[in-house]
Amino acid sequence: MPVFDYKAVEAGGKTQEGRIEAGGRHEALRMLEQRGWTPVRVREETGAAGKKDGQPFDLPWRSQKVPFAALEDFTRSLSSLLAGHVPLSRALTILYKETAHAAAAKRWRELHDLVIDGVPLAEAMNRAPDVFPRIYVAMVEAGEAGGFLDVVLGQIADFQAREKELRAKVMAALMYPAVLLFLAIAVLVFLMVFFIPRFQTLFEGFDAALPALTLVIVGISQVLRAWGVYLLGVLFAAGFLGRRWFSKDSSRRLWESWLLRAPVVGPLAAQLAMARFCRMLGTLLGAGVSLMSALSVARRSLGYQTLIDLVADSTERVKKGEALGASLAACRSLFAGSTLEMIAVAEESGRLDQELVRLAGVTETTLDRQLKTAVALAEPLMLFAIAGFIGTIFVGMVIPIFTIQDHIK
Repeated sequence: MPVFDYKAVEAGGKTQEGRIEAGGRHEALRMLEQRGWTPVRVREETGAAGKKDGQPFDLPWRSQKVPFAALEDFTRSLSSLLAGHVPLSRALTILYKETAHAAAAKRWRELHDLVIDGVPLAEAMNRAPDVFPRIYVAMVEAGEAGGFLDVVLGQIADFQAREKELRAKVMAALMYPAVLLFLAIAVLVFLMVFFIPRFQTLFEGFDAALPALTLVIVGISQVLRAWGVYLLGVLFAAGFLGRRWFSKDSSRRLWESWLLRAPVVGPLAAQLAMARFCRMLGTLLGAGVSLMSALSVARRSLGYQTLIDLVADSTERVKKGEALGASLAACRSLFAGSTLEMIAVAEESGRLDQELVRLAGVTETTLDRQLKTAVALAEPLMLFAIAGFIGTIFVGMVIPIFTIQDHIK
């Protein structure tokens, strides 16, 4: 019979802790209540061999972070179970028993225990911010309040799938340039650290004056060989300090403002944020969420705090009775005039949810095409830059050879 570790409070306020045998968690709770105690924590103990039947082993080398794929599967499965009229507590029990990832099983079980104790699902998810993003929790909260949690969870799963697909496209487009950049840096470091010193030894045997280009290349090589380890340490320290700086709200806002004003990256980032906002808002409206609640949730999906603040002003205008299209007109950096016009027409015709999802799809297709074009242009430019650096080093090392020959003659 399972053994449960418990913590409870007596009627007089005294805390009791211990273990109790019961056929299940419900029975353990009932046994504690029969004693006149208020349960604070009731958690099933696990044996030395691992987890209870059906649970995967928590191997020490396995990641303790819940992967995105596990969260997506959890969301879609929970939506299907709730749509099949399975009670929430039973659905969570099924999910934490059937998941193959140890860290995910642990988190789903903690979620189940909180829900059993009477905590709303959204609040229980909010206690695990490293697993459930704020936008996820906000959507679940809207679904709980409206009584259509299964529908909202299905919409979240679809949204996650599209986000994953878009992220995969971006990563695939950037993979080749990233590999080229890595190879370029590796080749340059190899030339500077191992190749140039061989020529330097050759040049030192002659009294001929070296060209300025050669002197610069040899100087850089000497600096890298003498201070390379320290420079690497400085880079790591700068990365650590930069990460701490970026964690501050004011610093992040400053970075976002600079990024959104950048010539090429800024418009692409703004369009991507707009597509996410439109898809999220359309998805929520299609699920039956009220416009104000949907706006409150959707603006968090923008990802940039400066844009969130910008849309927050428009949300307040909608709250005062203004139309959505007119209220978003102040966000010109996010919505083009044609987009605002289409939103206004869709709002008047009562098909705002469908139009927002369509706009998101069109924008994502355009972004995909623009990204492919940018990568197609970046590849030859990077190859040209790599060839230029290597060619410059080659020329800088070859010119002194002709100078030495003249000196010998």
